[in-house]
Amino acid sequence: MRFVIIGSCQWLALGAFVCWALTPWFDFSINLTQSLPGTLYVTHIGAPVSRGDLVAFYWHGGATYPQGVVFIKRVMGVAGDVVTVRNGIYYVNDTRIGVAKPRTRVGVPLTPARPGVIQPDCYFVATPHPDSLDSRYALTGNVPRSAIQGRAYEIF
Repeated sequence: MRFVIIGSCQWLALGAFVCWALTPWFDFSINLTQSLPGTLYVTHIGAPVSRGDLVAFYWHGGATYPQGVVFIKRVMGVAGDVVTVRNGIYYVNDTRIGVAKPRTRVGVPLTPARPGVIQPDCYFVATPHPDSLDSRYALTGNVPRSAIQGRAYEIF
């Protein structure tokens, strides 16, 4: 039994060392909300992102989240794509994104984002969860490339 415990500790130490050694290129995030199904995500820092990718970005501050918190969402639209709203439902190039709710779950008013063409170097990000704070709302808006940390991947 002692051999197994020592072996487990060594594996844990090796895992911690590998995580530390990879931090210049990778970042690890724990999802604390229901907006995405996963719990642990790894971000490849600086990796290019495109439509359909999970992306990690730095929150600009606002609502109940401080500036600099890392959000993970899916890129649903890129520069030049057209965002439209029909009957309160957001679409990117006619692909349904979801409804913009008038209030948060705790009753704070939400302002919907304005439809239009996504600006250069910006991304429309969202998740399928109805309570996701994403580009459907003016508070989030389109995420500029300068706020992007990198491409994210769900671990579990």
